[in-house]
Amino acid sequence: MKVSIVVPVYNEVDNLVDLHAAIVAALAPEGLPFEVIYVDDGSQDGSFETLRHLAEMGDGQVIAIRLRRNFGQTAAMAAGFDMATGDVIVPLDADLQNDPRDIPAMLVLIAQGYDVVSGWRKDRQDNWLRKIPSRIANRLISWATNVPIHDFGCTLKAYRRDVLAGVRLYGEMHRFIPAHAAWSGINLTEMVVRHHPRTRGVSKYGIGRTFRVVLDLITVKFIGSFGTKPIYVFGGAAFFMAFAGMLSGLFVASRVLLWDGAWFSPMIIITLFLLAMSWQTLLLGLVAEMVMRTYYESQGKRIYAVREVVGRSAELEPACVE
Repeated sequence: MKVSIVVPVYNEVDNLVDLHAAIVAALAPEGLPFEVIYVDDGSQDGSFETLRHLAEMGDGQVIAIRLRRNFGQTAAMAAGFDMATGDVIVPLDADLQNDPRDIPAMLVLIAQGYDVVSGWRKDRQDNWLRKIPSRIANRLISWATNVPIHDFGCTLKAYRRDVLAGVRLYGEMHRFIPAHAAWSGINLTEMVVRHHPRTRGVSKYGIGRTFRVVLDLITVKFIGSFGTKPIYVFGGAAFFMAFAGMLSGLFVASRVLLWDGAWFSPMIIITLFLLAMSWQTLLLGLVAEMVMRTYYESQGKRIYAVREVVGRSAELEPACVE
């Protein structure tokens, strides 16, 4: 079993040498083949020069990737995943707050049959300005996705390679990979990991990131629950607005017929608006259905994932297994 460690890097020059030494010290005694993939996400502090040196001295175990500009942590992680050749892929922060010594224990759980092992920073060493929003976000994500893990934001996780094969990352969606994987029916577990206070450098993430995560959560929830049936969402909203429009219209008609009220009133505008919006929303749902079908059918994608096939069945082609 080969292990690929993927490390997104952004202005962490002071931590890289010690981080690499810690990774090697944690994995070398295990006797497993491994590679370390560092992705420099547009650093401006000389981080890539350090990474270049590590790659040149790494005997092929170290790969340094330099992105053209700062694309963000998710994009850097995706670049590392695309380059990885290991059977197990382990993302890791570059700030020395994650501890590489937890990786062997994660690999043991993977060997026991789990597809994803998610790190849980139970004793998180950050200030309350970061911990409180993180706890709120984690509970919200767990509730919305129905995936019962405590720490979606912990970068340290272990994935079997095939789990990541069909995942495309956008925005801040790297934290939602366990949710995507769980919806495919994989075996997921959580493991308490060490977390150290930051001693060098500064955090690159502020409170503003929380709002972006919430927006990504809405996207993930929609894709996970309605990605193959968007008409259910838009059609439901259309019927609700049409029903509300009809009630508004009946109210106007009742005023005219029963109380000799004027036909023209603000309720007429509301009625016409609701009926028009219901029609527009229904059409939007139909467009979403066509886009979804084009997405799956043009690329030969399937709306399911098969874990294993024993023997050969005429009804199930080998290509169905992901």
